[in-house]
Amino acid sequence: MKQFLAISIAMLNGAGIALAQDAASPSPSPSPSATVSAGTATAENVVVTSQELDVSREQIVPSLGATRYTVGPDRLNQQAQGEDAPFNQTILRFPGVAQDSFGQLHVRGEHANLQYRINDVLLPEGISGFGQELSTRFADNVSLITGALPAQFGFRTTGVIDVHTKTGAEFAGGEASVQVGSFDTVMPSFEYGGVTGQLAYYLTGSYLHNGIGIENPTPSDSPIHDNTDQFKSFDYFSYIINDSSRFVLMLSGNYSNFQIPNTPGLTPSFVAIGRSTFDSAKLDQNQAENSAYGILTYQKKSDVFNLQASLFTRYSGVLFRPDDTGDLLFNGVASRVDREIYTNGAELDTSYRLDERNTFRAGFFVNGSDASVATVTSVFPVDASGNQTSDIPLRIVDNSTLGGYFAGIYLQDEWKPFDQLTINFGGRFDLAKTVLAESQFSPRINIVYTPRDKTGLHVGYARYFTPPPLENVDQSTIAKFAGTTNESAISLDSPVKAERAHYFDAGVTQKIGDGFQIGLDGFYKQARNVLDEGQFGQALIRSSFNYRQGEIYGGELTASYTHGGFSSYLNVGGEHAQGRHVSSAQFLFDPDELAYIRNHWVFLDHDQRVSGSGGVSYSWNDWTFSADALYGNGLRRGFANTQKNHSYETLNLGVEKRLALGGRQAIKVRFDVTNLLDKTYELRDGSGIGVGAPQFGQRRRFYGTVAFDF
Repeated sequence: MKQFLAISIAMLNGAGIALAQDAASPSPSPSPSATVSAGTATAENVVVTSQELDVSREQIVPSLGATRYTVGPDRLNQQAQGEDAPFNQTILRFPGVAQDSFGQLHVRGEHANLQYRINDVLLPEGISGFGQELSTRFADNVSLITGALPAQFGFRTTGVIDVHTKTGAEFAGGEASVQVGSFDTVMPSFEYGGVTGQLAYYLTGSYLHNGIGIENPTPSDSPIHDNTDQFKSFDYFSYIINDSSRFVLMLSGNYSNFQIPNTPGLTPSFVAIGRSTFDSAKLDQNQAENSAYGILTYQKKSDVFNLQASLFTRYSGVLFRPDDTGDLLFNGVASRVDREIYTNGAELDTSYRLDERNTFRAGFFVNGSDASVATVTSVFPVDASGNQTSDIPLRIVDNSTLGGYFAGIYLQDEWKPFDQLTINFGGRFDLAKTVLAESQFSPRINIVYTPRDKTGLHVGYARYFTPPPLENVDQSTIAKFAGTTNESAISLDSPVKAERAHYFDAGVTQKIGDGFQIGLDGFYKQARNVLDEGQFGQALIRSSFNYRQGEIYGGELTASYTHGGFSSYLNVGGEHAQGRHVSSAQFLFDPDELAYIRNHWVFLDHDQRVSGSGGVSYSWNDWTFSADALYGNGLRRGFANTQKNHSYETLNLGVEKRLALGGRQAIKVRFDVTNLLDKTYELRDGSGIGVGAPQFGQRRRFYGTVAFDF
């Protein structure tokens, strides 16, 4: 079923291999003519109407005093690898974002808790793995909205990744490209868009193969057993009903395969069917991930009223396949884990301008999900001391299903007592069911004051309610594994609860001259039932748990300067994230670590005291030169996260040349070097709370790209 759904949506999304028009290049204007054909007039009307509806959509769900960082087409193209960059690398260049293994990102010292919006519609959650479902290529601009969020944002509240996609109304034409590079990288891709009658469309797809799909567990520049093959597609269709309304359909499909990389030289700890030796470099673990979603949206605007209503459906699945013999010899456990989740739901957002001083906004979000876990685990029997008593493995089947839902409704008023002051206040009520049924009313308030055109100040408070991800709630049956090598030392398994938090945020932005802008923001969060996740089994799939208490605080500095063809940016973020007393899913922990955390504040495993990013670029004639850098102070490690990994920094360079061929046609040639100095750095050392194998950042890589615009 899951393969059928993914393939069906992928077929709807259109197949192909190639790229699109340079997002930094302006779309060609229609040639002036004394006589305008009906087709051209229709296309021009669709473009204008689409742009007007995009503007009105922003009036429905604005950030209203929250901290918002946005990058547009130029910045997306100028980062390392440009539009071919993995989407997590794009987000990593925002302030306060820390890099982790397996493609994970942490914003402001929190684990995940991010919501993703595509054209202002919330994308339902899927099972997180190694693959990047979203693509930098189809984004026109990307924003990170964080801080004290206004009432329309619920569910996941650390930050909102808001992606506004390219559309056929503004992206007319196509691009085909291929990227090749280090670690056997081959990535053909395509984009195509245009307008036909009242319909605007945009299609994109790509295929990626390389030899380093997951971070290397060793410092070597030649990972072992680490190939990946990934297929992605995204389609956008917009049908203009009239000058004030439209339908939008978005479809996406993603299918990825990953080999789990190996560490050579390991010594087996068990005996399986008379065998006690195995070359760990020849282990054959694999993970398959696939997902698909469809979103249908109706939008209506008028002078005082705006509405956007959406229906959505999503499937996500992860299948981990062990090396049955090797896993038993090294770990005493070999688990085949198949997780799936199906989600359906609806979202409505509205705005009504009562008068010049007041704009009311209201709406709701509701979804229902069904998650299933099917595991087949081979283990050995053990005695009371944990010693293996037989080399004949036992086969244990542990299957379960869990249904859940989330619903939220909000109402708020954007009040402007006078032109320089905006007060946005309101609240939302959320209801969630995973293992438990829980609810909360959450007041929100943001104040924005602009004493001068170039100066802005904001302060806000938000009460947050965050349910655990249904797909990551562990459903294993502890009793089935008693007396085996997969027995938990702790039998306590309190249910995972929703996180409840108070969040405060304040900041200032200042423009200096025409091209320089600087911003400073501070935040503080006090939480109960802090949600966290970790990898506790052999399968590289995360499980959720709670800390009874938590505290996070920090700040961010951001600056940018643009003049002519030169642009630059700098982001520095600092945070402090701690928790105390594990209050759910206790069986996942070692007894000594669990006892220590009960009585001590410990750093969360994703705490990184300082994170930074920066970049410069210069455009001259048809050349673009760029450089960017990333810095991390090191994530936590050791018993109960009492230590940290070493700091690191990486430097990336890029150059691109555009060769015009006449009209729209052009050839673009690009060359990128990532981790120019070949820095060897460790993201994880295999220790810490909920951390599996060691993970090293990728070594120096070279990429070349050729693209054809048509």
